[in-house]
Amino acid sequence: METEVRKLIKLRINAIPVEIPEGTTILQAAKQIGIEIPTLCYHPKITNSGACRVCLVEVNGLPLTSCTTLAEEGMEVITDSPYIENMRRDIIDLILSDHPYDCMVCQKTGECELQELAYKYDIRKPLFSGERRIYAKKDGNPFIERDMEKCILCGRCVKICDEVQGVGAIDFAYKGFITKVCPPFERDLNCEFCGQCVMVCPTGALVGKEWIGKGRYWKIREVDTTCPYCGVGCNITLHVRRNEVVRVTSREDTWNEGCLCVKGRFGYKFINSSDRLKKPLIKRNGQFEEVSWDKALDYIAERLNDIKSKYGADAIGGLSSARCTNEENYLFQKLMRAAIGTNNVDHCARL
Repeated sequence: METEVRKLIKLRINAIPVEIPEGTTILQAAKQIGIEIPTLCYHPKITNSGACRVCLVEVNGLPLTSCTTLAEEGMEVITDSPYIENMRRDIIDLILSDHPYDCMVCQKTGECELQELAYKYDIRKPLFSGERRIYAKKDGNPFIERDMEKCILCGRCVKICDEVQGVGAIDFAYKGFITKVCPPFERDLNCEFCGQCVMVCPTGALVGKEWIGKGRYWKIREVDTTCPYCGVGCNITLHVRRNEVVRVTSREDTWNEGCLCVKGRFGYKFINSSDRLKKPLIKRNGQFEEVSWDKALDYIAERLNDIKSKYGADAIGGLSSARCTNEENYLFQKLMRAAIGTNNVDHCARL
């Protein structure tokens, strides 16, 4: 199949020449040459909407949203003129005018994109006085805490749920000042609980319930590993504090691009469970005894050889695990077929 070759166009951003393929937005062009344009509603996984207006740039004296405006031949773009910077500050000021000021106890402090922009533009107290939106907290789901008073209506959660997950569990409801993001009929959130909405939320409107009060990000050690729940092998990052996993995320530069399922993102409490087996067990006289791995493996080999010599290889069957990797499951079936000599191999693909 032939790859479409797009025409290259030339423009200048902050007097720096850039050559990009036709159909590239100003925001993407600026990133290509290392110019940072602040955004709140933009996310590379979803379609652009220009909802937050924070990414405004100046083109021929006109303010345009850089995430939705395509670059054109000969354009002269200014991203940081006093005119644009004042407009950005006013936009952020307006967003903050009806936003809670509980940063001292908010779980997203230090990770909140709105807080970072307020810091950048030195907004200590909004100039505009907005009416606070007060919502009752009545969400009964076990995974995601929704604080709609902190929602800035950027639309990231709605779009990623619809465009990436294909679920459409949430959407905008009502109009004007009372617009809010909610499930149908304002019921409790009831979906796949993949947590993609939490992943893209720029504020503290959406956080994991199990993360709240477990420590700020700067007190947490991050450990990259592989999700143990199935053979897909998603990359995950464990957030560890005091030798306890308090949160699970995934980096966007991994092969699964930061996306996880409900098990990978929220099903980590087994790690610190008191019921978790940490050593092999052998049952003797009706009681389980902890043994070393060497003793356990020797015992397994001895029993398999005894059964095979007395009853034949087909008296043995192997049940593999959905929590193993594809490579481990391949080796397991090879062990059963080549070493033991039986085709009695099965695998449960469910958890």
